[in-house]
Amino acid sequence: MDAPSPASVPGDTAVSLEGRSFRFDISADTPLPPGSYVTLVEPSGRTSLGQVETRDVAGLSRASGLGSLLGVIEPEKQLNQRASSAFAVASVRSAGPELIELLHRAAGATLEIGTLLASLETPGRLLPHRFNRHTFWCGQSGSGKTYALGVVLEQLLPHTDLPIVIFDPNADFVRLAEVRTDAPTADAADLAARDIRVLRPGNGPGEHLHARFRSLPVKIKAAMLRLDPLLDREEYNSVLHLEEFLSVTDPRSILDRLRGSTDLSHHALALRIENLGLLDWAVWALNETAATEIIDTRPAATVLDLGGFQFAEEPLVAAVSVLDHLWAHREERRPVLLVIDEAHNLCSPDLDSPLQRVLREQIIQIAAEGRKYGLWLLLSTQRPSKIHPGIISQCDNLVLMKMSSPADLAELGAVFGFAPPALLAQAPRFRQGEALFAGGFVPAPSVVKMRDRITYEGGIDVGVPLRARP
Repeated sequence: MDAPSPASVPGDTAVSLEGRSFRFDISADTPLPPGSYVTLVEPSGRTSLGQVETRDVAGLSRASGLGSLLGVIEPEKQLNQRASSAFAVASVRSAGPELIELLHRAAGATLEIGTLLASLETPGRLLPHRFNRHTFWCGQSGSGKTYALGVVLEQLLPHTDLPIVIFDPNADFVRLAEVRTDAPTADAADLAARDIRVLRPGNGPGEHLHARFRSLPVKIKAAMLRLDPLLDREEYNSVLHLEEFLSVTDPRSILDRLRGSTDLSHHALALRIENLGLLDWAVWALNETAATEIIDTRPAATVLDLGGFQFAEEPLVAAVSVLDHLWAHREERRPVLLVIDEAHNLCSPDLDSPLQRVLREQIIQIAAEGRKYGLWLLLSTQRPSKIHPGIISQCDNLVLMKMSSPADLAELGAVFGFAPPALLAQAPRFRQGEALFAGGFVPAPSVVKMRDRITYEGGIDVGVPLRARP
């Protein structure tokens, strides 16, 4: 018997012409908004799992739209993601939590980060093995961006062996090792067992965030000294041969040795170092351990607290020393996730000092070529326009929290074509803590209500002091 045509079948129906997507026609009061999961049951009984991507009003009583096919549900209750094929007609039904779980199981999504808004009974999960791609995380101020990022990091730490280096400008992650007393027991125990190192500026208790001047390449030293290889030929050449002056223990004696040289360019270099106050920077390791040396021991996480330095160049030096070191050792292919919070501080297209440019170019290089060496970026910022386009274009994963700017949403839609436009369009209405996940690290594009944190958030907004009423 021939299958009936879609027009002759009453109720909610769908058709797929190529086995990758489907068109549907449903009753206007059927609750299937974009992002919903559906089953598509053919007359033969063959059942596919799909996701609604668009929905348009087709009249007073009907609605139509498009969706993507996610796989075929096999009799043994497994989802075969490779078996989808075209069909002439299928009935459309809402998929329950147990069928969405089949998708997570088939995709290997094990990191539970919250609940799906399309099905609040169903956990939202990410694929840990797909953090081997660069990730762009975006949300306007007040969207809960940093808190939500902490939720994901808290899942990666106990459930993977992927080392994480966090560039933390606002001390938001300095308490990542402090498990909340009300955290679920299993999660708390797993996270507490991980080696999390927090490196901070200054001379107080704990480990300090330091860079080793001698280990920096000439391009970074020259950028710190604001030297051009052509315009400042003599001083730049002195930097090339500076090693002979760095054997002393007391950094102050470097100036004495440069001044004592018969080479006038050494005198000029001494004046430049003194005028810029480089020897007053607290970032230098001297006899202490440098951040790169700690990261080389492969802790589960290393938090670099970039705030609190006296001089604006010091956090830039700390960051670029780590990134350059990891890039210099890229051939070792030792995976690491580089989380850059408030990434516009390090890779904005508007940064123009020599040191800022060197740092940005290093991040661009890692974005373009680092993936094959196991150097994976996760960049978090408020607006896409604040990040150099050469970096965003290399990202294969997207997290979008509340975003009200039409221009920003249009830019994200143009760069991340895998994010359904109907879900992107919901971003202005997201509540705090809600986020769209799209790309390779999620089984299907999903809007998630983030779960509670397991650890304490370091940076908390200051509240408005209220007057007590008499």
